[in-house]
This record gives sequence, C-alpha cells and structure tokens, in this order.
Amino acid sequence: MLRNMRTLESSKSFVWWGKRQASEIIRGKESRKQLPDYDTYLLSWREFVFSSLWGAVVMGGIAYVFFKQPAICMIFALAGLSYSRQFRKGQIRKQKTQLKLQFKQMLAALSSALGAGRSVESALQEALSDLQVLYPDSGAMIVTELGLMVRRIENGETVEACLMGLSRRAHIEEIDQFAEVFVTCKRLGGSLVQVIRRTATILQDKLEIEQDIQVLLAQKRFEARVLSAAPIVIIALLAWSTPEYMEPLYHGGGLLIMGVALVVLFGCYLLTQKIMNIKV
Repeated sequence: MLRNMRTLESSKSFVWWGKRQASEIIRGKESRKQLPDYDTYLLSWREFVFSSLWGAVVMGGIAYVFFKQPAICMIFALAGLSYSRQFRKGQIRKQKTQLKLQFKQMLAALSSALGAGRSVESALQEALSDLQVLYPDSGAMIVTELGLMVRRIENGETVEACLMGLSRRAHIEEIDQFAEVFVTCKRLGGSLVQVIRRTATILQDKLEIEQDIQVLLAQKRFEARVLSAAPIVIIALLAWSTPEYMEPLYHGGGLLIMGVALVVLFGCYLLTQKIMNIKV
C-alpha cells in the first residue's frame, strides 16, 4: 500500500514536472514571437507579388523606351523581378524610422518621470502609461517593447538586460548608445538618474536634428525623382511623336548611345541618393 502511494505521488510529480516544462516551452515560444528583429521584414504574399510585378513593369518599360528590343526588354523585366528585395529594405528602413521616432517619445516620458523622483523601474512603467495614451494603437512598436520590458522586470530580470536585448534587436545607433550608457553607469556607479536624463536629452536633440534634416530633404528627394524620370519621359514622347527622328537610335550604333545614356542616368540617380543620405 505504501509502495503504491509512493508510486502515485511520483507519477503525479512527474506529470506536474511535465506540465511545467511544457508551459515553459510554450512561454518561450511566445516570448520569441514577441521579440522581433527590426533588421528583418517578412513580406506578405501580396507585397511580394506587387513589388515583383512593379519592378518588372518599370524595368521593362524603361528598356522599351531606350532600346525597343524584345530580348533586352525581357532581360530588364526579369531583373526587375528582384525589386522585392529593395522593397523589403525600404520597409525595414521605414520600421526603423518609426521605432526611432517612438523611442524619442519614450526618452521624453522617461526623463520626465525620472525628474519627478521616480526610480528607473517605476519610470519605465510611467513611460509605458504615457505612451499608451500617445499611441492608442496596441500595435505600436515602442508600446509593445516597453510592455514586454516591464513584464520581464517584474519577473526578476534587470533593466540593463532588457535594454541590451532591445538594442541587439533594434540595430539603431541611438538605442545602442542609450543602453551602453545605462549599463556602464550601473557597473561603475554614479548618479544614474542624472546620467540617464542627460543622455536622454542629448539623444532627443540628435533625433530632432535628424527629423528636421529629413523634412528639409523631402522636397529635394522629390525633385531628384522628377529629374531622373524626366529624360525617360522626353525620350518616350520623342519616340511617339517623331518616330522617324528617333529611328537611328534604335539600330546599330544608336543602341550603344542609348545604353551609355541609360548608364549615365542610372549613375546620376545613385549619386543623388548618396548625396542626400545625410547622417548626424
């Protein structure tokens, strides 16, 4: 009888242990799902198809305007199918920009809470409450990250571990700098609140300067796109309105001239994009 009771207790403990391990595995999977890497972006089926078709149509149209050769148009169209990669990179830049702007708002809320005399842990909770009002959409990236950070701190993790985890996944310079300053101050000691407030102020100013530069360059980027598309439109209009005048350019040495013109136009476009890529 005693042996049976021991066997029953051991089986119950084994079942309890198995359930605990299963729940930990499930929580681990859920936590991994909640920890996105902002340097990656998974295209949906519609985004992939649309971006690929858009690249193929644009590249094929440019090849038709400059060459009017079916084989060349097909090659350009096939090359344009890879535009989905560029589209994905653009989406990554977009989500990083949004996270950077939201992080600036988090720094402002965190600095205000620290100035009121709260601890770092309490200041993060206060910042989360402020950001939930500022971003009522539950899908806001910084709200999700702060909520996850607060829950991890409540479960016993340190603030520096949470910040370093965010910095490794965000791949954003400002977040890296803030996390490094926080960890260094924690290790070496000092007035943590004053250091965080000072760092938050500096990073806020930097982000505001970057935002002002982007606003000033918005019009110039539009002008660069118009100037890049203007030669293509002009050639297309000339080929449609006066085909006899443009006919020599689509045979023999004219194809070489058109090819060189297209390369120069593409080089100018890349040069303008590099010039306007200003980093603070």
